[in-house]
Parts: sequence; C-alpha cells; structure tokens
Amino acid sequence: MKRLMTLLLAAGLVFSATTSAQAIDFKAKGQWLMGFGVGDGSFVNKTRDSSSASKQKANNNDKFTAAQRVRLQIDAVASENLSGTVYFEIGDTTWGNAESGGALGADQTIVEVKNAYIDWAIPETDLKVRMGIQAIAMPAAAGGSGILDDDLAAVVVNYQFNENIGLNVMWARPYNDNYTAASNDTSGNNKANYLDNLDLISVALPMTFDGFTATPWIMYGIVGQNAVRGSNSAYNSPFLASYTDKRWHDGEDDATFDRNGSANTGAFWFGVPMTFTMMDPLNIEFDFNYGYLASQGRGDITKSNGDLKRFDTKREGWLAKALVEYKMDWGTPGIFGWYASGDDSNPKNGSERMPSISACGTFTSFMGDGNMGWAADGSVYDRNLAYAGTWGIGLQVKDMSFVENLSHTFRVAYWGGTNSPSMAKYAATPWSWASSAEGYSGDCDLYLTTNDSLLEFNLVNEYQMYENFAINLELGYVVNFMDQDTWKKADSGINGGATYEKKDAWKAQLIFAYSF
Repeated sequence: MKRLMTLLLAAGLVFSATTSAQAIDFKAKGQWLMGFGVGDGSFVNKTRDSSSASKQKANNNDKFTAAQRVRLQIDAVASENLSGTVYFEIGDTTWGNAESGGALGADQTIVEVKNAYIDWAIPETDLKVRMGIQAIAMPAAAGGSGILDDDLAAVVVNYQFNENIGLNVMWARPYNDNYTAASNDTSGNNKANYLDNLDLISVALPMTFDGFTATPWIMYGIVGQNAVRGSNSAYNSPFLASYTDKRWHDGEDDATFDRNGSANTGAFWFGVPMTFTMMDPLNIEFDFNYGYLASQGRGDITKSNGDLKRFDTKREGWLAKALVEYKMDWGTPGIFGWYASGDDSNPKNGSERMPSISACGTFTSFMGDGNMGWAADGSVYDRNLAYAGTWGIGLQVKDMSFVENLSHTFRVAYWGGTNSPSMAKYAATPWSWASSAEGYSGDCDLYLTTNDSLLEFNLVNEYQMYENFAINLELGYVVNFMDQDTWKKADSGINGGATYEKKDAWKAQLIFAYSF
C-alpha cells in the first residue's frame, strides 16, 4: 500500500508538471545578418620612430570582410505577470576565421548568451521587476547614450504612479571577480578577486505628457580599488582611461602610483533627456549629462621629452546634445549637434572628460553606431562612441523614399575636439584609433584636440524586399583634418620620437537581414 501511494504521488507530480508546462506560451523572434564590407577605418597611414629606417604601415588589416551573426530570443510567458527570456547570439563569425567558427569545418564554440532574465510583477500592484542579464541603456535623447548602453547583470524595478509618471530603480554589477593580481603590485591588496567589483545604483523618473517626455535620472557607482585593473580586456574601457595614453591605467601597478588607500571609489552621473513633439511634425530633442569619478590616486606619466609628470585619476565632465527635425512626406530633414567638455593642459588635476562605462553614440553611422554595423573587425563595423572631448554639428535627411520599399538616409557631420593640444605629448598614439599593428594602439575613445577636426559623410540605403527581409547598403567617408604638427609630440617619450602620416577613413558595407 505504501509503495502504491508513492507511485500515485509521483504520477500526480508528473501530471501536474505536464499541465503547468502546457500552460506556458513560448514565443520566438530573432535575426540573421550576412554582411560584406570593404574599407579602412584607421586614421594613421604610416608610422616611423627613431629605430626605424623607413616608415611602417600602421594598418595591416584586410580591407575586405565577410561575416555573419545570428540572434535568437525565446520568451516563456506564463501570464502577463510572469515570463522568462533567453537571448542567444551565434557569432560574430568572420568568414574564413577559425576562432570565430568561419573556417573550414565551422565547428568552434561560438554560441553566447546575450540576455537571460525573468520578468515578474507583485500581485494586485503596478510594481514590475526584471532580474538577470539584460540590455541596459541610461535614459537618453538626441544621439544615444554617452554613458551606458550595453548588456549587463542587473535588477530593475518599475512602478507606474499614473499614466504620466513612473519610477525606475536599478542595481547592476558590470564587473566582479575578474581581477588577477599583478606580479609587480606592491600595494598589499593584490589578492585575486579582491575589491574588484563595480556596482551601479540608479533612479529614473520617466514623465510622459501630451507632446512632451522627460526622464531625469541619477546613478551612483561603487568602484572597488581593483575593479579596473589587470590584464582582462574588459578593463580597457573609457571608464578610467583619462587620456589617450593607455599607460594611464596600466601604470597603476608600478611603483610610481600612490593609491589613496580607499577600498572603494565613488562615481556619479545624472542626465535630463527631453523630447518635444507638441508642434508635430516638428520634433525637438535635448539631452544633458554630467559624470564624476573620484580619484583613486596619483602617479607618473611620461612626457614627449622623456620627463615624468604627475597625474591624478580623477575624471569629471559634461555633455550636451540636441536634435531638431521636421517630418515631411518624402523624408525627415534635421540638424543635430553636441558639445562635451575636454581635458585642460594639466594632468595633475585629473581629466575634464566625462567618464563613461559603455557608451553608444548614434548621431552618425561610421564614427557612431547609427546603422547596422555589427562585426568585430574589418569594415562591417560602427564604433560605439563616447562623445567625451569632442564637439560637432551635422545635417541629415532621414528616411527619404521616392520608390516603394526603398529608403535613404544621408548625413554630413563636422567633428572638432575640446581637449588641450598640450595633451598630445602624453599620448602613446595619435587620435586613439590607430591600428594595434606594430605596437601602436589606443583606447576606445576618439581623442581630438582643439587643433583637430574631421568631416564625416554617411549614405544609408535600405530596400525592404519582403516583410521580413531587408538589404542594407551603407557608404561612409571621413576626411581627416587632424593636425600632424600637434601629434608629432605623441609617443616620443617611448619610441624616441615617432612620426605619423595621416589618412582619410572610408567604408562600404552590404548587409542582408532576415528578421522574424
């Protein structure tokens, strides 16, 4: 009898599990991208230092790239109050490349989990929670976020007070348990995974009214003293890199760096994005951001003549962006612009550029991420740009259409720098986007002085062949007006007096996109 009851109980559990599973509504969506591109994104043509008899090419990358990427999202929906989502990415796969799974055999482990989270709501309330690895973008208008727009582990709580005002609260952990102690670190706090967390806490107040939206927000960061140290490539972000010189944060583990002794360092950001549509078809967007990263200490940095200069790791700056556009039957013409604070000539007082975590500027589609660039190398690529230390103004005509299912977007933008030309003598490479070939490399920020400028042209064409299938052709060109006399000062403290030959950047990319 006891054995029979056990069997009946087990059968009941199986039946209950089957019934619950049948109640789940599974939904799938995704995208296949196939891309072919030709181009050269480097601004440096050739380099030469005192040890070289002749100039060396700065960029040995292939000018032609073929690549693909697949993304698949599966939602398991139990009810409007409970669901789970997993988002897979296969690629980026460069054709012919073994590491990314594009070589003969194509059997590399390249499936990644991009997002994995659950959504749930507290019964009888308007309080909703999302927890897990998810896409997080700080509220922004006019050209995307200059601070954070990426996937990371977080808990986000949303509450809607009424149809006009809501509240979003977030705790996120971009970094933790990644630090490997450096062999030359004499701080005594060099244990693996010790104080290497970066935690973010933010509060946003989305407000929506007839013809007007605004989302004022603030975010506080807790930066462990080892959070952005080490050889992990994740540390090479503009979060701490204050100047173009990558040695700025690599040098923290040497004997010249005097850490302030604090276990954690504070960081702070706030923003006020606003959109005005009450005069439709006129659309006006404005966004203001401020960011501050407290000092973790002071160290030595090499000047162009080989002398040492003290520097501070404090970073503080601001950014203002705006867009005005008018929608017409044939397209949407508009004007956009931005201005961000830049470094003064004194490293002792830190950097005056706004710190960012993972920015994604979208005003343009070559220097920024305004189209479908996605592959990790070659010409099928747009840059996830932080605006720090630059200013610009541009004109665009968006979504022009003269033939059914065929649209065009044209942009022209003039870029300038807000950083002091004196800072070039502390740089390890000019303009920061030089190739890593021959030892010349830079961080992911574009660094322009007040003597430098660029002129960018974009033409994006999209043909919607079927409801779920589009062909996207982008042409881009950047005229390089960098001041070579200013950047002759760069790197001479390391390589004995390097010289650089500049060049324009260009690309053409063709992407086939199947979305469902």
